[in-house]
Amino acid sequence: MAAPAAQRTKIAQEEATAREEASARIEGRDGCCSLYHRSVELIGKRWTGAILLVLMDGPLRFSEVRLLVPDLSDRLLSERMKELESEGIVVRHIAEERPLHVEYGLTAKGRALQPAVHALKSWAQAWLA
Repeated sequence: MAAPAAQRTKIAQEEATAREEASARIEGRDGCCSLYHRSVELIGKRWTGAILLVLMDGPLRFSEVRLLVPDLSDRLLSERMKELESEGIVVRHIAEERPLHVEYGLTAKGRALQPAVHALKSWAQAWLA
């Protein structure tokens, strides 16, 4: 059964008042920008932060990353490395020494994440321990 016209008008007025009050409360605040959201989604993917953390100390072989990040499967590590490489955060390098092997290291773009990664690690130790 439809609400009477007076009741619908009252509801519409209450909703308009609520929108105005919300607008006043958030005036002067910055909204969430799409670049920030994209960066959090990228770095916040499962295992990505841990991979970046262990690469902060220098290049590593695939197997070394896997050892330093317990419970990370080969399949998921490979997937994350490809994503990070496509974003220009990680570079894949084939070392010329014998036996030939592949190392993964951070690009300048990846190294620029160091303050954020270390700040998150410090926060986690202080608040999640």
